[in-house]
Amino acid sequence: MALILRHRPIDLHLRHTFRIARGASDVRHNLVVEVDDGRQVGLGEAAPILRYQQDRASTAAAIDRMAERLGDARAYAQAARRAAVAGQAAAEAAVDMALHDLAGKRLGVPLYELLGIAPGPTPETSFTIGLDAPEVVARKVREASAYAVLKVKLGSDEDRAVLEAVRDTSPHQRLRVDANEGWTMEGALERLAWLERLGVEFVEQPLPADRIEETRALRRLSPLPFYADESVHRAEDIPRLAGAFDGINIKLMKCGGIGEALRMIAVARAHGMNVMLGCMIESSLAITAAAHLAPLVDAADLDGNALVADDPFVGATLEAGRLALPNGPGLGVRPARNVSE
Repeated sequence: MALILRHRPIDLHLRHTFRIARGASDVRHNLVVEVDDGRQVGLGEAAPILRYQQDRASTAAAIDRMAERLGDARAYAQAARRAAVAGQAAAEAAVDMALHDLAGKRLGVPLYELLGIAPGPTPETSFTIGLDAPEVVARKVREASAYAVLKVKLGSDEDRAVLEAVRDTSPHQRLRVDANEGWTMEGALERLAWLERLGVEFVEQPLPADRIEETRALRRLSPLPFYADESVHRAEDIPRLAGAFDGINIKLMKCGGIGEALRMIAVARAHGMNVMLGCMIESSLAITAAAHLAPLVDAADLDGNALVADDPFVGATLEAGRLALPNGPGLGVRPARNVSE
């Protein structure tokens, strides 16, 4: 049956300016993808990643090219990848999740059931605190009281003051940090020592993505585990990271979708590595797609929708610091009230 593949823009306005080591933003320009078979419509979302030369225009163009060569969508797990446009993983991810959503709706089952995943307990998801002045960080921490885990963005000269402000404001929430490639080898060891004293659980991407051997050397000296983010995109990247990182951060927008994420989980396990599910700033549409995989992983950082002031969708919900999966068919996502599709 022929499918119609279309897309439309959505602007996600943030509750606070979001800063990481590479820049800041107040709005994210995403796209919603629809796959229509004449009876059901599958939904997906693309959150383009500027670091990888993606924006809304390039993502839309890639989706248009994918529409021309989608092929037999009954093989939904492979169809998006066959049609993919090189370098446009967010577009691939959006089409992939829309095809999975459509398949679940056709069969009348949730995505987790379609994939054979038990919907048991998901890991506690962290809430991300972006780079900011210590007093602003303290205010954000107070707003995140529903979360048991905080992930704090570092990579500036204010790192120590920021972490101390977080810990002073909240002595009990567990801490993780993400340097977003912002550290040097020389400065990392000092930071790692006081991060351990503050009770930080692990560090995400301490050094630039291509410095694997330096990261391996740093890990031998580090009192804390490392998780790879920018250093890992797809399953084939994982073997070379063993020994440099203790775990990987899988993001649908970075790897190209649900099918590739499942392959990454399998390869990481084969190499004795832990797995975290992460996200970009996304609506509940893409966050829920990733959440269906959460019972398979060790850690979650699926809070992109919580950073948004005008989320146009409703999907997975936060219950006692964990994401509860919806039971509706496919992704189980619906439009928010007063938002038309």
